[in-house]
Amino acid sequence: MGLQALVLGATGLVGGELLGELLRSEAYESVGVLTRQPLGVRHPKLHESVIDFEQLEDHAERFQGVRDVFCCLGTTIRKAGSQTKFRKVDLEYPLRAAKIAKRQGVGQFLAVTAMGADPNSKIFYNRVKGEAEKAVCSVGIPGVHLFRPSLLLGDRGEFRFGEAAGAWVMRSLDPLLRGRAAKYRAMPAKTLARAMVSIALTGTAGVHVYPNDVIRVLGMEAEEGYVNV
Repeated sequence: MGLQALVLGATGLVGGELLGELLRSEAYESVGVLTRQPLGVRHPKLHESVIDFEQLEDHAERFQGVRDVFCCLGTTIRKAGSQTKFRKVDLEYPLRAAKIAKRQGVGQFLAVTAMGADPNSKIFYNRVKGEAEKAVCSVGIPGVHLFRPSLLLGDRGEFRFGEAAGAWVMRSLDPLLRGRAAKYRAMPAKTLARAMVSIALTGTAGVHVYPNDVIRVLGMEAEEGYVNV
């Protein structure tokens, strides 16, 4: 019998790539999605629920029987409109999901945070990401996997000038980022998605943090077929 997965944030760049990887994986027989808007995707393994994340607890039954919850929720302060709303999406919703997952017996919680995540950081973005990591780890889910990528490349379906400019710069600098600087290299979102699925399939217990350079290696190994996804 195959595994069941649940994805939160499937309309985003990483979530969309992750959903594709899960639907293609022979290891998963069922892939649930909680989303704020319809995905426009049809697949026999896909089970989509359009919800209001403010009422996430009302959909606790969607976590039942799930082994792996993938949390790709995230926004920007500009898009959220305020720091308070940013914290809600990047900290409160993931924590609520982790608590529900724990109550429903979920085995693994895999979440995308960010390079530099630190609850003591003076940078608001990094501090919230770090607080979210700490909060999720405190819930007590058997396996917690936190992915800290650098800048992610791919089609977000919307234009963000800052990220587009950053992507151009990072692509230009990529040949120069070697040695210790390699950890800052940008990567395609698909690489992160493949790394997340690869780690999920190991079923490893405990709390694990994956920095940018490790994610890149894991994702490339999965792409080359070293890990069966």
